[in-house]
Amino acid sequence: MVNGVRLGYRECGDPAGQPAVLLHGTGSSADTWDRFAPRLAAAGHRVVAIDLRGHAGSGRTGDYRLESLRDDVLGLLETLALRDAVLIGHSVGAYAALAATLHSPHLISRLVLEDLAAPPRRLHGGLLRLAAMAATVLTTRPDHPLGVMGAIVTQLVRPDPQWWARLAGVRQPVLVLSGGPASWIPPRRLADVTATLPDARLATIPVGHRVHSLAPDAFQAEVMAFLGALEPSPV
Repeated sequence: MVNGVRLGYRECGDPAGQPAVLLHGTGSSADTWDRFAPRLAAAGHRVVAIDLRGHAGSGRTGDYRLESLRDDVLGLLETLALRDAVLIGHSVGAYAALAATLHSPHLISRLVLEDLAAPPRRLHGGLLRLAAMAATVLTTRPDHPLGVMGAIVTQLVRPDPQWWARLAGVRQPVLVLSGGPASWIPPRRLADVTATLPDARLATIPVGHRVHSLAPDAFQAEVMAFLGALEPSPV
């Protein structure tokens, strides 16, 4: 139980190893990392893959604020006594990982942000339509999995100048992974994120939003290079 919500998680690897915490995107679950987790475990990490609240084995709740997703990550780190953790997140999971790092930087050593669900700097018509659709889903089926997604997406499509301003406060090394033009996250936006973070590198694997699923070997190579298990690939 974390913050009054039951959180499901999977764990493998060396209990004494450096923690690597894996955070999935909306509509997914911890098992999306099943091909990647053994690779991290083989490199000596203690691997913990979380089901976000409202997803898979975690409890439903009426609260899907982005701040609550962040607090769940931090609560689990505290509950499991994880320190010096590597946070690896996809989409909304990457958003939560970044937010957790900004809130409690002493707990996190590195970040991998795969197709980060970064809010836009300004709102355009397409995003307005997406927000309206998500809000309709949330209103009509608040307990449905799509309702959970709608509650989260409606927050992410709104411009947040303070979010962009806070990026300069991240001191950890960061790997930003983009799915390229086929992804619904604009590559230019992730390039802007990378340029704003003090210590970040951008890698593009042009397969779409779910890089870790659609190009698992390339994803693993980039992440393991970043974590020091392999020589970095040429930029």
